[in-house]
Amino acid sequence: MSTAFVVPAAEVPTVVSAAAPAATSAATSAAAPVMSRATATSVAAGAAASAAAASRQTLTRSDIAFPERCLAVEPVVESLQVLGDSAILNCPALAIVGARKATPYGLSCAEHFGSLAAEMGLIVVSGGAIGCDQAAHRGALRAQGKTVAVLGCGADVVYPARAARLFAQILSSGGALLSEAPWGSPPLRFAFRRRNRIIAGLGLATLIVEAGLPSGTFSTADAALALGREVMVVPGSIHSRESTGSNRLLLQGALPVVDDESFLSYLSEAVGEALPVSQTPDGSLPGGLNDIESALMAKAMTVEEVATLRGGDITATVRELSALEFAGSITRLRDGRYTVCEQRRYH
Repeated sequence: MSTAFVVPAAEVPTVVSAAAPAATSAATSAAAPVMSRATATSVAAGAAASAAAASRQTLTRSDIAFPERCLAVEPVVESLQVLGDSAILNCPALAIVGARKATPYGLSCAEHFGSLAAEMGLIVVSGGAIGCDQAAHRGALRAQGKTVAVLGCGADVVYPARAARLFAQILSSGGALLSEAPWGSPPLRFAFRRRNRIIAGLGLATLIVEAGLPSGTFSTADAALALGREVMVVPGSIHSRESTGSNRLLLQGALPVVDDESFLSYLSEAVGEALPVSQTPDGSLPGGLNDIESALMAKAMTVEEVATLRGGDITATVRELSALEFAGSITRLRDGRYTVCEQRRYH
């Protein structure tokens, strides 16, 4: 499988929200904030405290702690700035990436497989970005595992600002924040694409959860393939624009992750040892879903869309949707569409 896609203009924001330590560059501090000054100050202060408490290292290719799996990455990674525990960079790891503008389905899958990988003892590597990346990190933390965020700015710069709490949790849980950019570097558009090769380099394999077209996640897939490592993909609805890219990767030969069993099977091959397979009888989907829940599992829908699937009776559909929402099986999104609650997806 071989592909190459450009990163769309919307993939990487250009505004620095907050910086972690006092050493952050003037360019970073001068950028326009996207929150109130008081909130930004509070977020930066909290992140600075977390960063100050973490181990701060610069690793070069000659250092023992430099991740061995990144030595083959091209273009060459000369050095890495690391906040946190650098020892985990040479532990077995899985890279998980996906869309920034993720659907509830994508977020749920990223968190679920991040958690499952951590439960198997793997380090979860992602990019710290809003959407699937942060969901993967949260999944690893939920399973009391360790996770690494590879940033497109300095390792001591909190970007986006809303990630301050998550980054602090990553550090306090024994994980790490790293970047090849110098300390204090502001986020730059090209740096986000460049860091994707490091994400792929750290992982024994790469899992793509959700991606539209075009998508920056494809550069991560390209990097993994160039290193001779497997690319796994979670299929999405053919009606979902957010899954167009991931489904295209499957067409080109990526490994389809259709349930926990397939995920753990591919992961076992990548790690080189057998991993315990989920005991869920029908894969990752829970039993007992009715037809509405099954439809919403694949794609969030409006009342009208659900009614169309069920013969056009809107009154009856509204009644059933209300009952499912009251029971906690589904939830209504801000745009009025309905989706299945996370606890119904994998439990």
